[in-house]
Amino acid sequence: MTIENLKEFGADTELGLTRCMGNEGLYFKLVQMIIDDGKFAALGEALGGKDLEKAFDYAHALKGTLGNLALDPLYVAISEIVEPLRRKDETYDYLGQYEKIEGLHRKLGEMAAL
Repeated sequence: MTIENLKEFGADTELGLTRCMGNEGLYFKLVQMIIDDGKFAALGEALGGKDLEKAFDYAHALKGTLGNLALDPLYVAISEIVEPLRRKDETYDYLGQYEKIEGLHRKLGEMAAL
């Protein structure tokens, strides 16, 4: 994974690095931690089981971490699911949005393998 790869992904690497006090190694370590974070799978399981309360907890936690790391595409995708979950909106297409989130998560993981 490189800063350039993350920029191509859409991350605001300058902001992310600023939040890590310019420490590129720390930034990459934190990005890897979000790639490995089990909350993505747990979110999918909660959504599949229609447990909107648990799904909200996972999505809200991920939103904060993604925002802090300035991983903007994933942050935007997860943000789009948080408010409907907060309202427990049963008409929202959670699984469709989760597919988008998981696709971006997978793409980020693939970049880390480079």
